[in-house]
Amino acid sequence: MADVKQANKQEKVGLVVSTKMAKTIVVEVIRRVPHPLYKRIISKKKKFYAHDEQGQAGVGDTVRITEERPMSKLKRWNLAEIVRKGDLLAGEKVE
Repeated sequence: MADVKQANKQEKVGLVVSTKMAKTIVVEVIRRVPHPLYKRIISKKKKFYAHDEQGQAGVGDTVRITEERPMSKLKRWNLAEIVRKGDLLAGEKVE
């Protein structure tokens, strides 16, 4: 058998903003990019749905997610590791 070469999968680091679904977390990733015309640094946010099999991540945690095959209509990411445990409680609002 030939060696199966593993594809380079994207990784992103973001903040968990919701854990209300079973085995799924919502991770908000913030990118800082220069404005195309004015060159001022602006923040762009995007939310990703990630698979969390054991339900380890909590709201406010900083996590690393990796790209995977589609698991559902919106879920294409998998929880790789928890970088830092957050100090937010489930009822607090994330800015």
